[in-house]
Amino acid sequence: MERAELERQITARVAERGFELVDLRLGGAARRPHYSVRIDWAEDLPGRKVTVDDCASVSRALEAWLDETGAGGGLYILEVSTPGMDRPLRTLKEWRRFMGRGVDVLVPQFGGRFRVTATQVLDEPEPAVELQFPKGERRLVKLADIKEARLGIDW
Repeated sequence: MERAELERQITARVAERGFELVDLRLGGAARRPHYSVRIDWAEDLPGRKVTVDDCASVSRALEAWLDETGAGGGLYILEVSTPGMDRPLRTLKEWRRFMGRGVDVLVPQFGGRFRVTATQVLDEPEPAVELQFPKGERRLVKLADIKEARLGIDW
């Protein structure tokens, strides 16, 4: 099964349980694929977190599907977890959800990595976020120009 179809199928099964697929990482070997699935609640409610039981429920559903369809070849590794403290931000929905929080971004055209804060999210004319950089400068950056974005962690 091609990656796009696999991701579509996993997204659908995760959504059936009220979650969204935040990240899918594929690894392992052809004879023993490794699926790393990161989930979060589809509806963001204050104080609600993904629990170990939630991950187990999604894992059981995905295992049943992988076994039924043979997508995992019968011998696979499946991990279901939360995206963690440094969750990736890829979609406008995620940028909106975490607006005002520190985000570590890699924007090659601006010369590297920065800790920024999103101040505005724009759908038109193309997906973009206004970012406030460390010295207070604000720039509108197309989502396509952001190579990587993760929630910042302050230790």
